[in-house]
Amino acid sequence: MKRLLTIEFLKIWRNRASRTLTLAYFILLTFIALIASIKFNLGPIELNVAEMGIFNFPFIWHFNTYVAAILKFFLAVVIVSMMANEYSYGTLKQNLIDGLSKREFITSKFLMVVAFAAVSTVFVFVISLILGLIFSSYNELGIIFSDLEYLLAYFVKLVGFFSFCLFLGILIKRSAFALGFLLIWNIIEGIISGLLHFKVFPNSNYADYFTQLLPLEAMSDLIVEPITRLSVIKSIGNQIGVDNIKDYSVHPLGLLIVIAWTIIFVISSYKLLLKRDL
Repeated sequence: MKRLLTIEFLKIWRNRASRTLTLAYFILLTFIALIASIKFNLGPIELNVAEMGIFNFPFIWHFNTYVAAILKFFLAVVIVSMMANEYSYGTLKQNLIDGLSKREFITSKFLMVVAFAAVSTVFVFVISLILGLIFSSYNELGIIFSDLEYLLAYFVKLVGFFSFCLFLGILIKRSAFALGFLLIWNIIEGIISGLLHFKVFPNSNYADYFTQLLPLEAMSDLIVEPITRLSVIKSIGNQIGVDNIKDYSVHPLGLLIVIAWTIIFVISSYKLLLKRDL
């Protein structure tokens, strides 16, 4: 396992574009801290974003994982390009000639996917902990380490999304077309969701039951947007007569759906590689 992971790490690190994108991703994650310096002037009232409670424990786990998940496309490009380079440079064929089995090849790619997700999760945990200890109004241990399920959801979400990117990289072979298909698939899911909600099941919750089974939708549902959870936003909503009944929790069923899709993507990648004449 260590050998396979080392091979993949060296491939990425020796590629300038992949190395730059990977470093840019983790650098951008640290920029979450800059949100604390954002201020709004509403006439005589000055609002500091940090003072609105976004860095309070345990809300910070929800907020930071949601924001960090938006940046996952940087690593998606790395993973898709990683597979495209295997075909372009002939390293896949050479690895197989050198004795690496196709099972080991897919295993090495999946291990890299898990490693990216794990390092990113630890990175977000450390940043969130530091920001929370600086800005949070609550410092009791029980409060600090509550709602950590958002970190689990973040990890599962990244593994699922990167596994999908890995599958597309093997299926399409060209990074630009693979990323284009990812965008098209996102649009397709949006169309399916719209049809189910407004045409097929306009007055029931059945549309939600079906859309949560779509891969990208399932990943998106793991971490619901956190902004409307803020007390200041709730107060504004109550003043204008808007009740917030959104469920912000992480559901075990959602985790299982994404894990199931991850398994499907990895197995499909392996089956595709077995059938393909390299």
